Amino acid sequence: MTLLYLDTFAGVSGDMFLGLLVDLGIPLETIRTELARLPVSGYRLRQERTERQHMAACKVVVEHEEQHHHRTWAQIDHMLADSSLKPAVSDLARRIFRRIGEAEAKIHGQPLDEVHFHEVGAIDSIVDIVGAAIGLDQLGPDRIVCAPLPLTRGTVRCAHGSFPLPAPATLEILRGMPTVGDEAAVELVTPTGAAIVAEVAAFGGLPAMTLDRIGYGAGDRHLDDRPNLLRGLLGTGDDPWEGETDRVSTLECHLDDANPEWLGALMESLLREGALDVGFAPLQMKKNRPGIRLTVIAPPHRATALARRILRESTAGGVRCQENSRFKLRREIRTVSTPLGDVRIKLFYEGQKLLRFSPEYESCRKLADLCGRPLPEIYLQAELSANNLFREKG
Repeated sequence: MTLLYLDTFAGVSGDMFLGLLVDLGIPLETIRTELARLPVSGYRLRQERTERQHMAACKVVVEHEEQHHHRTWAQIDHMLADSSLKPAVSDLARRIFRRIGEAEAKIHGQPLDEVHFHEVGAIDSIVDIVGAAIGLDQLGPDRIVCAPLPLTRGTVRCAHGSFPLPAPATLEILRGMPTVGDEAAVELVTPTGAAIVAEVAAFGGLPAMTLDRIGYGAGDRHLDDRPNLLRGLLGTGDDPWEGETDRVSTLECHLDDANPEWLGALMESLLREGALDVGFAPLQMKKNRPGIRLTVIAPPHRATALARRILRESTAGGVRCQENSRFKLRREIRTVSTPLGDVRIKLFYEGQKLLRFSPEYESCRKLADLCGRPLPEIYLQAELSANNLFREKG
């Protein structure tokens, strides 16, 4: 399988990512030709060889006339959906923009459809994101792994004024993903760069591979303490897993004196606190007491808060914690129309291969209550509609 490792020692931005892809061998003319499928004009795309602290790299420059064009997320999404781009390219670009849009919507407290992009809506950002989708489609790695992203402190100027670093949108995009602190006083990870890697990569260390190519994409700044480059290592590996991996914390304790009513409330409390999953299992404990094993799966950065809640809201005197690697399928949520109404469907992918789908319980339950039909009937209608829609697309 083909592996691409993103070495983010100086962070990542949209132009750094695009420069890396060109340096790895994707012809700029190919990207330029595919970008012409969008109704966006008034720009010129060129590449140049440059260096950062005497390390040679590729810099992709977007020269444009546009100064301030505040496109909405909905406008960009419709533009991509209606374009003649390859479906895989259009779908990836739309997912990246949606990540940014959802982050902006949360920051500004408004619906996604009302989000206005400023910097991200400009021509250069559209070119960076769609160009990245085109380049990745051309490169075709089976798996992308990204090093933890370096987050800095300071301020950055943007359309809304001065924002603290890390930029609020960057933090929202990276929620639940591994990051490391960095002493640089400038922005190393932009919202565009964060959204691209969050959408396409799993996070972790350098995987075992036989190196084939090494590329460098240059950023705009000249940093004092390191070359401002995104390094990409392209190679082959024997690992057949094409899904995603991440790290999770497993919290566990045994309870032999817990009120079952308290445990039900505790489960709801832990899920609200950020737990990925909560489970109870029966035990036979000391002194012939029946007991309960409480197991909580959580993002590592939520482990301490969840352990504290277990200790405060149960009879546990201690909580064991382990951090583990997790293999997982990429999950998407789509909506399908049934004769009874719309239902949300969970799609599970290994790499780009759709393995299965499942109706979302809460969506089915609400529709069942709304139309007064049995829940199994809603599930059946949802599965039939999903099978007709998604199986036909492969």
